[in-house]
Amino acid sequence: MIFRLAFGSLIARALTVGMTILAIALSVALFLGVEKVRTGARDSFADTISGTDLIVGARSGSVQLLLYSVFRIGNATNNVTWESYEDIANREEVDWIVPISLGDSHKQFRVMGTTNEFFDRYKFRGGRSLDFAEGQGIGDLYDTVVGADVAETLGYKVGDPIVVAHGLASFTEHDDQPFRIAGILAKTGTPVDRTVIVSLEAIEAIHVDWQTGAKSAGPATPVEQIRQMDLQPQAITAALVGVKSRLQIFGLQRWINEYSEEPLLAVLPGVALQELWQIVGVAENALIGVSAMVVLTALIGMMAMIFSSLNERRREMAIWRAVGASPVTILGMLVLEAVLMAAIGAALGVVILYAGLMVFQPWADAAYGIWLPIEAPSLYELQLLGAVIMAAALASLVPALRAYRLSLADGMMVRI
Repeated sequence: MIFRLAFGSLIARALTVGMTILAIALSVALFLGVEKVRTGARDSFADTISGTDLIVGARSGSVQLLLYSVFRIGNATNNVTWESYEDIANREEVDWIVPISLGDSHKQFRVMGTTNEFFDRYKFRGGRSLDFAEGQGIGDLYDTVVGADVAETLGYKVGDPIVVAHGLASFTEHDDQPFRIAGILAKTGTPVDRTVIVSLEAIEAIHVDWQTGAKSAGPATPVEQIRQMDLQPQAITAALVGVKSRLQIFGLQRWINEYSEEPLLAVLPGVALQELWQIVGVAENALIGVSAMVVLTALIGMMAMIFSSLNERRREMAIWRAVGASPVTILGMLVLEAVLMAAIGAALGVVILYAGLMVFQPWADAAYGIWLPIEAPSLYELQLLGAVIMAAALASLVPALRAYRLSLADGMMVRI
């Protein structure tokens, strides 16, 4: 009975009720959308590197090591000598190790020296491997492989020449030793997309005539002579390490951190990512707070709508009282109206959210590397929807209690 009365009352005020439901739906879609983006960004962030057990570099901070070795942000405090790298590589626990050398740039993109094994060992998003959109890996000393964003931004294609600049934001270029693009990687949504990859030997080759960060005086060494040189690096920036057994990770990490020949640091990527996420968690919480305020604003609007309709509905409520409806029935009807509006708005908000996900999912993945999964609402999201409906019921109690206190005589009074 009370449900039929409440539903009929909502139908009778279809326009104002419809606008209120729409406001609630949009706020719920925004609230859940922020939650989807937050969790999607966190998962995509964590999936930037997977399958790597340890990251090794000069002793600094775990977050700093992660930032410059994986995200190409910042610089290393020091390098790792090649002898130390070989000592780690020769450890019985090590299954594979990939060296990384950073320091130079091309346009606004970082240049990374490594080996062809990087293309096989680097994994992202739960174990996905790097794929070539065009071309192939590094086959010659002056071959380079560029990420998808590098190729798209600079309009590069396979076979194009590029020149590497010395250092970051430097106007000095290694123009005497140009590179050729041998391959372009497919889009990954990771920092690899913004990286120019060359061989470790190439990093040594372009710095043959450089001493203490400056180019030596005199004529440049001919390329043919450089090709004949021993270009084994003297130092690297960092290394990605995979172990034979997960049980050996902490033992190897302890050995590296206590390495006596030079101060080194080995970190677990997942642990370092959690530390990094805690640092940026303030912005995440602020975003959640803003979206929650949007939902609260919509609920306040609903409460204001119920309040504004009370004067118009006094005679209606008085008639219900006159035919036997108790004050509790009137209070329950107003609360039920609010619950119905919130429930319909929440359901419509979910529909809007998933329609938006279907449209924007490919774009978010391609542009920002954020994967927004389209899957059934999680238990946490269902709890959020329940909280919104409960908050609507609580918000409606204020006007409902006012209606509860309206007297029959006041309701029947004709105001002039």
